[in-house]
Amino acid sequence: MGDENLHRYTPRVNAKPPGQKPQPLVPDALALGDALKRSTPLAQLRQRLSDSNARFAAIQPALPSTLAAHVKPGPVDEEGWTLLCANAPVAAKLRQLQPRLEELLRQRGWQVSPIRIKVQSRN
Repeated sequence: MGDENLHRYTPRVNAKPPGQKPQPLVPDALALGDALKRSTPLAQLRQRLSDSNARFAAIQPALPSTLAAHVKPGPVDEEGWTLLCANAPVAAKLRQLQPRLEELLRQRGWQVSPIRIKVQSRN
């Protein structure tokens, strides 16, 4: 028997009549929001993202507008919080502002360890 008859024994995957959408491959997939609510690790991740964004919102008024455009909130973990910078000069300026930024966070009720400032690598 040759390869020309191989199609007879190969199951048709996701076959559909013309004009009809194929059935989803995972019919019981959860929406992202539902998955975040049901999964403890994902809920913790969502909480950390929310915490990082809240901290960034608290310090943003203290950042010069030309600098703020090059800074992003980074991860929050047991060790502290990270600010991600576009380049080394932005990181250097942030390090000068770091005591003021940490004080702003303390005033807003966060237990603050030194803010980590990292240059974000470009891929």
